[in-house]
Amino acid sequence: MKKQTSDELVFLPLGGSGEIGMNLNLYGYGPESDRQWIVVDVGVTFGDLSTPGVDVIVPDPAFLEGETIRGIVLTHAHEDHIGALGWLWTRMKAPLYATPFTAFLIREKLREAGILDQVEIHEIPLGGTVDLGPFTVDFITMTHSIAEPNGLAIRTPLGTVLHTGDWKIDDDPIVGGVTDSGAIARLGDEGVLAMVCDSTNVFVEGVAGSEGDVRDRLTELIGSLKGRIAVGCFASNVARMDSIIRAAEAAGRRVSLAGRSMHRITSAAKHVGMLQGIQPFLSEQEARVWPADEILFLCTGSQGEPRAALSRVAEGTHPYIKLSNGDHCIFSSRVIPGNELSVGRLQDRLSDRGVRIYTERDHPGIHVSGHPCREELRQMYAWARPRIAVPTHGMRRHLAEHANLARDIGVPETVTPRNGDMVRLAPGPAAIIDEVPSGRLYVDGGRLVTEQGEALHERRHASTNGVLIVSFAMDRRGAIVSDIDVRAIGLPGDAESPLGDALDDLAERAEAAVMKLKGEALEDEMVIEQAVSRALKKASQQIWDRRPIVETIVLRL
Repeated sequence: MKKQTSDELVFLPLGGSGEIGMNLNLYGYGPESDRQWIVVDVGVTFGDLSTPGVDVIVPDPAFLEGETIRGIVLTHAHEDHIGALGWLWTRMKAPLYATPFTAFLIREKLREAGILDQVEIHEIPLGGTVDLGPFTVDFITMTHSIAEPNGLAIRTPLGTVLHTGDWKIDDDPIVGGVTDSGAIARLGDEGVLAMVCDSTNVFVEGVAGSEGDVRDRLTELIGSLKGRIAVGCFASNVARMDSIIRAAEAAGRRVSLAGRSMHRITSAAKHVGMLQGIQPFLSEQEARVWPADEILFLCTGSQGEPRAALSRVAEGTHPYIKLSNGDHCIFSSRVIPGNELSVGRLQDRLSDRGVRIYTERDHPGIHVSGHPCREELRQMYAWARPRIAVPTHGMRRHLAEHANLARDIGVPETVTPRNGDMVRLAPGPAAIIDEVPSGRLYVDGGRLVTEQGEALHERRHASTNGVLIVSFAMDRRGAIVSDIDVRAIGLPGDAESPLGDALDDLAERAEAAVMKLKGEALEDEMVIEQAVSRALKKASQQIWDRRPIVETIVLRL
């Protein structure tokens, strides 16, 4: 069949390009009018102080509506790669393809969303291949901080793209196989058009380090301690969990799991044959009375998440884990950027209870990253030898530095797209040829809302400016026939300037604003509310240098 000269191979990131997390990557093939797509990963990121009340943020897939999607391929089971499936699958409605461990966790996520029976899930063996229209996708075994991470060799009539997913090079990963350098080198021999590659650790020289070395350090540390031990780590890191469990058993300790995701991940791991040959976990009831020198708690919450197990331990509200003087807490994890304050507060609260803290800063080797450092990136480029480097999975500074590194080692072309930038990979030179709608959706109160949603805007405004609630009664002639009650939320007072005095002043200003209204304006609640709001915002600017939200309640008698 003669190839149409208008066929193009394009890459389109809708999430994860220029930020760490929330991955949603598209590959398209064909003429613009009839392009076919595959989706690689559908992830989340998490809310912060700028999004009060929002725990989860997902990429906006509006561009995909009405497009031909051949399939959704998942590289691995971290939340920033699969976490949005429960929210977004109904907007894509394409079959899912994943290896067994990832497929197990996907089913749990879709079951929680109530859509499992609607979704077609194909479980692909490690090293397997799937044909999706013009795309043939080979799964390539990688190493990372989770079980069964995969790179993808995406073969098309216009060339092969190596999508690395998240990866590192580790000759002793504890769980799973090593990065399949032979498969990647064979791709390089065949010719790799482009490599879309992880940029997280591009500023870090050397290599990330081995899980095997972490096991040695944890075994040594845990074996040296007396008293209760709690270890916080990412539940998704099955290799780390395996190391902690075996280190505990070597020290004569039994393990109790604390946190829902610990139970969920261990179930997934055992389902695919991991975590074999270990003792059964202690139940909560057993752990509560187990001797202090013979127990280790494996806990969620190493990032200071308020509802996770470690935070409840630190607050003294956990139902069965109590740590105090002479006990220990090991943080076998890194602090994710943005979580420094929450982790610091968690460690302070534990220290207040007399718990000794151990982190990678003071005990090097009890954690290693799951992402490639510069030497590993150089090695990957030496294996794959792509014509085009497309850095992804990092902030803008990471992507820019990754492109610099690729150029320095001789990659002919580089391109660093932002979310929504459509990159033509072939034919011809790599170039950004279009920009499509992209953005974020917030999970707010169990609903997906836009970035510009009024509720979140008001919540942000209230969080920094406060709220005033004004109420009074009026008769049908427009006369105020009650006291004006003004109440404040989130606005300060002190001994020199009591809040009550300020509220009395605001009540007088509200009355004056209403008194200025004449005729029909006194019959229109909207006009009255706007007049009171303007007056109180102006006064609040003078009193507090704030412009609070003003809610006015008018009772007609």
